[in-house]
Amino acid sequence: MQCPKCRNVDLKPTKLDEGLSAMGCNQCQGAFVSLLYYRDWAERSGSVHDAPEVELLKGFDSEDTPTALSCPKCLKLMQKFRISGCSNNRLDLCTSCDEAWLDGGEWELLKALELSKEMPLVFTERWQKKVREQISEDTRRQRFLTILGKEDLEKADEFREWIKTHPKRHDIIFYVNHE
Repeated sequence: MQCPKCRNVDLKPTKLDEGLSAMGCNQCQGAFVSLLYYRDWAERSGSVHDAPEVELLKGFDSEDTPTALSCPKCLKLMQKFRISGCSNNRLDLCTSCDEAWLDGGEWELLKALELSKEMPLVFTERWQKKVREQISEDTRRQRFLTILGKEDLEKADEFREWIKTHPKRHDIIFYVNHE
């Protein structure tokens, strides 16, 4: 099998973690992981964390392949799944072979995010929906930061938190909006 990123380098057997084998590229440090073997490894080593929230994933990046990759096994295009709305990293999945491509550094990124034993969560619609919601919220927040400025946005956030659970929320909003 050839590296889907480098395209001219043979993949060699490697270990991502103790007991977890993969096919790795010596040039780009990427790894092709069978999710069947991965699930067995995760089950044997035990999942020690609850699934982290997408918001915890801010500020982490590793080298991501921006273009679509072909599966080294079946040559079909792999689907990309975002890890977080605040990170450009996407895991590549071949839905035909049930194998994932991790670009160089992405396994370490998953470990740092305490996702190494929960990687299949990234491939779920629920996770991807949270990522899209996070991107939307971050975009909206950035727009209001530009309009209001930092100080006024902080005041608006305080008001928003206060009114969110206030028993007379609708009356207060009506009062504020009434001319």
